[in-house]
Amino acid sequence: MADCVFCGIVAGTVPAFIVASVPAGVAFLDIRPVFKGHVLVVPRAHVVQLADLPASEIPGYFRFVQLLSVAVPAALGSQGTFVAMNNIVSQSVPHLHSHVVPRTKGDGLRGFFWPRHKYASDDEAGSFASKVGNEYRSLDVAEGGRRE
Repeated sequence: MADCVFCGIVAGTVPAFIVASVPAGVAFLDIRPVFKGHVLVVPRAHVVQLADLPASEIPGYFRFVQLLSVAVPAALGSQGTFVAMNNIVSQSVPHLHSHVVPRTKGDGLRGFFWPRHKYASDDEAGSFASKVGNEYRSLDVAEGGRRE
């Protein structure tokens, strides 16, 4: 879709800190992260909500999200992740996307109040994207490079 910022990121016409790119989708840093290292995962095709994602694409997409939920804490030293998705309500961009947010006990995140933390610079954001991307690639290689 021409006016969708996430479609622009997928197409490479809108700049983003790309974490990983596979046939099932693209992962990149959220520009308004809850915590540094907050990754958004989008399917390549423009779909607005989960119900619009073709059934044949669900396994590959959610496997991608699953591997990123492992890569984020391994790369950043967090204790876990918060994985979430909004459907229409609260979607700041009307393109299906999953949030993979690094979490650490006592980090202050409560319920659905999401304070935002800015990156100090593009270099810092690039460093976070690189760390998570490298960890994802190591997991993907461990899986035999299998991409669904």
